[in-house]
Amino acid sequence: MSADSRIAAITARIVERSKPHREPYLDRVRRAASSGPHRSVLGCGNLAHGFAVCSPAEKVALAGDRVANLGIITSYNDMLSAHQPFETYPALIRKAASEAGGIAQVAGGVPAMCDGVTQGQPGMELSLFSRDLIAMAAGVGLSHNMFDSTVYLGVCDKIVPGLVIAALTFGHLPAIFVPAGPMTSGLPNDEKARVRQLFAEGKVGRDELLEAESKSYHGPGTCTFYGTANSNQMLMEIMGFHLPGASFINPGTPLRDALTKEAAKRALAITAMGNEFTPAGEMIDERSIVNGVVGLHATGGSTNHTMHLVAMARAAGIVLTWQDISELSDIVPLLARVYPNGLADVNHFHAAGGMGFLISQLLRAGLLHDDVRTVVGQGLDAYKIDVRLGADGNVERVPTPKESADPKVLATIDQPFQHSGGLKMLTGNLGKAVIKISAVKPDRHVIEAPAKIFHDQAELNAAFKAGKLEGDFVAVVRFQGPKANGMPELHKLTTVLGILQDRGQRVAILTDGRMSGASGKVPAAIHVTPEAKDGGPIARIQEGDIVRIDAVAGTIEVLVEDIALKTRVPAHADLSDNDFGMGRELFAPFRAIAGAADQGASVLFH
Repeated sequence: MSADSRIAAITARIVERSKPHREPYLDRVRRAASSGPHRSVLGCGNLAHGFAVCSPAEKVALAGDRVANLGIITSYNDMLSAHQPFETYPALIRKAASEAGGIAQVAGGVPAMCDGVTQGQPGMELSLFSRDLIAMAAGVGLSHNMFDSTVYLGVCDKIVPGLVIAALTFGHLPAIFVPAGPMTSGLPNDEKARVRQLFAEGKVGRDELLEAESKSYHGPGTCTFYGTANSNQMLMEIMGFHLPGASFINPGTPLRDALTKEAAKRALAITAMGNEFTPAGEMIDERSIVNGVVGLHATGGSTNHTMHLVAMARAAGIVLTWQDISELSDIVPLLARVYPNGLADVNHFHAAGGMGFLISQLLRAGLLHDDVRTVVGQGLDAYKIDVRLGADGNVERVPTPKESADPKVLATIDQPFQHSGGLKMLTGNLGKAVIKISAVKPDRHVIEAPAKIFHDQAELNAAFKAGKLEGDFVAVVRFQGPKANGMPELHKLTTVLGILQDRGQRVAILTDGRMSGASGKVPAAIHVTPEAKDGGPIARIQEGDIVRIDAVAGTIEVLVEDIALKTRVPAHADLSDNDFGMGRELFAPFRAIAGAADQGASVLFH
């Protein structure tokens, strides 16, 4: 089925806008791929170093370019629950590669930090920039020029976008992304949020809070709420980087291992040595990117991807804008209710039909481009499946059911939860911003109230504890952008403002920082651009100014005469405390050259 005319029109606009960047990119990819296996250009000393630890038979094979060599980029560490399962993957992949007549080597490791550990801590100020650092680290591993195809082991927030940037930078190589899967369901996310709120109100102690948190985050795998990590997995499948059905299978299961082995064999099958050559840079095109945005809207995904998708697209020479994302939101209905947009977790989403059902519904309505390339071939029909373990221990796929197993979690295209997606762009005399409204009640989609000014989230939380946050207000939390302090997530604000909202106050957030995929029920105009550090209008708001956030009209405004606003002296903040400690000094060059949020907040692409 051809794509809806509105989807097609937006895609055509992206294609036209991208031509000055996409055409030179594709030329570079094709020139890099045209010489075939690249080990032939290595000198004898180079090659000897590259296969020094291989077996004699593997050395002969690699020296003659007769077999494909699979490069593994891994983000394994055993502190991060989502990435700990990757410890055993290289051995599985090497075995599977050998069975398929190939070779696999770990090409390199990349850092993987946990935003859950660093929330509200100094280390969070490294988080966003770790995405570009991950891309650079993966590039170092692949620069040895020893590989014919790649597999990327990554799951969480900045790791997958960074790995995608690397995969598209090395776009002449095929690439398959291999997930680890979500942890099994623990304490329900809404119960965890309830205990957090009680703690913030002083009604339970730290012991009760830690017990609740530990029961929620309790074992190997991705956190089960639908934040950036699980949005990443959705994106990799709907964009064709995952094998069909791979995204949400729990770690440590026979099916998870079977999918990993299958991914390794498939990565070898799509090299230039065979008949299905699928270089990542040609596979991912404007249609693939639009499919990713559609999936984000249909599932109420992470606000972080309004930056990550822009940066990922730019790595392939594709120019995606917030306007594109916002217009697609007006077209795509919300089909999933997963916490914080509902009570279910990602395991419930998968059990209800998961990615196979979601993709089948979107294809039926023409809301996805089916004529795309994926790691398994042409078109998205292959992804309209349920995945299971066969009697022989291999992966089996069957057509996805026509009905959702739980309509409260996963809806049909005919009866969506709402008729537009969860993300919108806001514009006005304060610049541009993004808001996620899929979990916000309709009577909170417009907030007009006096500004209360804060220059960090600790200041706001202190005001809450002191009982100073009375009445209706818009919390203006500024100097939180990429150039100011690396744009940390301000997730600690969610609980406090949620309490005030539950008390009947009309509250909202306006910030040049981030709120992440865990953004919840409080309206939050985030990623305000230009940021305060760049002298953006957010730096000219004064205490008590009336601020209007209108997610219906798509506007953010301070209700001050434009001339008066422009003549105000921008506020300044002492950011010296953000310059040092927990590695922040190492990222000073990144802060100095970071691009704006609507350009991907990248040090690589402006």
